[in-house]
Amino acid sequence: MQIEERLSALGIRLPPPMTPPPGVVLPFSPVRVVGDRAYISGHGPQDDDGTFAGPFGKVDADVSVEQATQAARLVAISILGSLQRELGDLDRVTAWLRVFGMVNSSPGFRRQPAVINGFSDLIIELYGEAGAHARSAVGLAELPFGIPVEIEAEVQIRP
Repeated sequence: MQIEERLSALGIRLPPPMTPPPGVVLPFSPVRVVGDRAYISGHGPQDDDGTFAGPFGKVDADVSVEQATQAARLVAISILGSLQRELGDLDRVTAWLRVFGMVNSSPGFRRQPAVINGFSDLIIELYGEAGAHARSAVGLAELPFGIPVEIEAEVQIRP
């Protein structure tokens, strides 16, 4: 359990399953395993209680680049929590293959890659070479619930 030991050494606790806002039903799985792949649904930043973490709004208008980068790091922690619940052991992840980062961007904002680095930096710190991934970082006009960052991913796993 090397990854969980690294998380502990960094003082990172994995959050519980996402608690959607009242009245919201999410009829899909956070992680879907097929063969040697785990497909990870879009995740937002989470607080320790499982709810969405603020601040909320558009990056560069309501949310600073630094706050959004921290939100992307929280998304990595949220995704790791979902993977741990699904796989039972984060060391089953043998490679991070693809990451798709979405940033709730104000008009004219062009630093989406810098924001998504908050996610990538933590994954690479934890997994080393296995954490190196292909990635897209795009700006969108809106994200669900006003979150500043949403990220989905695909990983290779061992049985």
